[in-house]
Amino acid sequence: MRRTPTRRRVPAVLSALLLTLTALLLGAPAAGAANAGTTTAPLALEATFPTPGNGWAKVERYLDPTPGFRTEQFPADGRGDQDGPRRTYFGTGEPFSGRFLLYSATGWDAGGSGTPVLLVHGANDNADRAWADPGEGGTCGAPSCPSTGLAQYLAGTGHRVFAIGFAHAHGDNLLQAQVVGDAIALIRARLGAPRVDVVAWSKGEVAARAYVSSVRPAWGRAYAGDVRRLVTLGGPNGGIDYVYAHGWDFDLATWPACGGTANAPSPHLYMTCYGTYTAQPCLGVLPTGGSDCYPGQRQLLARWDAAYGVDTTAQDWWTTYYGGQGFYTSGQGIQAAIDAGSLVAPLQRAGIPASIPTYLLAGGSADIPGVLDENRGPSDGIVFTASALDTTGIATVGGTRLLGGLNHLELAWSPEAESQVAAWLG
Repeated sequence: MRRTPTRRRVPAVLSALLLTLTALLLGAPAAGAANAGTTTAPLALEATFPTPGNGWAKVERYLDPTPGFRTEQFPADGRGDQDGPRRTYFGTGEPFSGRFLLYSATGWDAGGSGTPVLLVHGANDNADRAWADPGEGGTCGAPSCPSTGLAQYLAGTGHRVFAIGFAHAHGDNLLQAQVVGDAIALIRARLGAPRVDVVAWSKGEVAARAYVSSVRPAWGRAYAGDVRRLVTLGGPNGGIDYVYAHGWDFDLATWPACGGTANAPSPHLYMTCYGTYTAQPCLGVLPTGGSDCYPGQRQLLARWDAAYGVDTTAQDWWTTYYGGQGFYTSGQGIQAAIDAGSLVAPLQRAGIPASIPTYLLAGGSADIPGVLDENRGPSDGIVFTASALDTTGIATVGGTRLLGGLNHLELAWSPEAESQVAAWLG
């Protein structure tokens, strides 16, 4: 007999922050690198928005019609839909994954011979909040948020800056890697530039790394040799296990039957809410019954229990991490999810080409307001420092730096991080 759990209320700020924070790191179902090349389908410019604000000169929506792209599954209650101006830009809340946004920062057409920069945001995020208005979502990892971000900073120092916007908040990184390649090709054609610098934050690092490493679906295009430098900000190079190690708190914030509304995945298949044992297959890390709304979690997974243990204060901690039926929950455990499609090991095996100096920036402050920070070991609150600075598979390490006073969100906008990124770009 399953007991009725005592009701635990999740503060609204926790739900809101989990929406942003979890997603900053989460990805999608894995596939191996293909050997055969494919042809490039012509990109279609579908719409242009000439006065978007936020330091952007324009936003364009493109379609890559290559067969293989698909509309990924969105939660039925709309929690994962595009919002704000992005809904207008895409023309729908649930875009086809072959569509993407290309943001052009003010000054992109001002001339100059320097290498242009493409900014790649993380999951459950967007180019506006990540790079131009850090406080848009209500939190930026600090008590007060700046009104501008890395996009304006780099543009102000003479860089020609662009950013990508993805169709799905937790989308398949292999699909997103393909549109990263599309965005780079567009920038090169527009400016006549031989290569582009890429700055990727959190989950965006996985999509960018998949592109340059030619880890792709069978129908996907290989790396085109068009990236000069890759800069990662809090990238899960060595993977994460945050959702499994702290799964009970994610359930309370996300599980609809328990009142959860955050756009984040769950490590469980079933959970008892108010005396009723419920299933929520869309929320699962592994595809269940045809549902797969958060495919990205699988791609970022790696076990850290040997290094840092598991949060034994969480309800059902053993069965959450290792699988099985717990007191209130049941699930398959992290290893089953890794086996079903983590990209961490495939990316490390494929390697980043030696021609691309790669720079790794990590935070060391687990102090994100209102959030259960990752405290089992040194971290930025979400990603272990050891993961963000993991150079396995990186042939040319251009530089690494730990900014001990910054948390995961601050890595994208703090003056110290902005200055370091600019220095690495040269």
